[in-house]
Amino acid sequence: SQPQLLSGKIIDLTHPFGEATVYWPTAKEFQLEKVFQGVTNKGFFYSANNFSAAEHGGTHIDAPVHFYDGRNTVDVVPLDRLIGNGVVIDVREKCAKNRDYRIQIRDFLAWEERHGSKLHDVIVLLRTGFGKYWPDRIKYMGTDERGEGAVGKLHFPGLHPEAARWLVNNRRVKAIGLDTVSIDYGQSTLFESHVSLFEKNVPALENLANLEQLPEKGFLIIALPMKIKGGSGGPLRIVAVVDK
Repeated sequence: SQPQLLSGKIIDLTHPFGEATVYWPTAKEFQLEKVFQGVTNKGFFYSANNFSAAEHGGTHIDAPVHFYDGRNTVDVVPLDRLIGNGVVIDVREKCAKNRDYRIQIRDFLAWEERHGSKLHDVIVLLRTGFGKYWPDRIKYMGTDERGEGAVGKLHFPGLHPEAARWLVNNRRVKAIGLDTVSIDYGQSTLFESHVSLFEKNVPALENLANLEQLPEKGFLIIALPMKIKGGSGGPLRIVAVVDK
């Protein structure tokens, strides 16, 4: 039998990479260097560039090795963790009232009660609403300053470490993503949610776009990162296919 073509509306959840792309204050930002653009001496048009950037910035994946020794690098994250049914946990109201909000166990339980199903074998997306601020760094992550001194000024929502531990110990989650710069909230210093997820080889998908266009369930996620050998993460192209 032939594989079925994707049927549904395709929504791009990826921010483009360019000069405005948001990176962690200490990370190397995206740079595009023009090699050639124009008509060659042989008469045909040609365009080519070099690019460079940190692994972590823009719409990207955190591979588990990013915060847990011996866990998957980005090139060996199983594809079935990156392709699958998606769900949205909508915490926009709570995050609008508190930009340091951390998603709680009760936020997941409320979704399960509302939809009558458990968070098993799904890619979980946390909709904080902060995606609407991209790429305004002050509104999006609390500061537009660069360097180590800026890290303490970061303020954005994330996943509570207790909720991260609960998810990996009580549910079968393929991956988890959100529309902020990090799965741990801005004021985190120990990055405990990263550690708990990555110990169990659950990757994180950060700086997602257009989550407001998704329903709370009934869509497929395809999240394919740049396959960097031995990498701790990398640029990610992620789309949702929503049931018509």
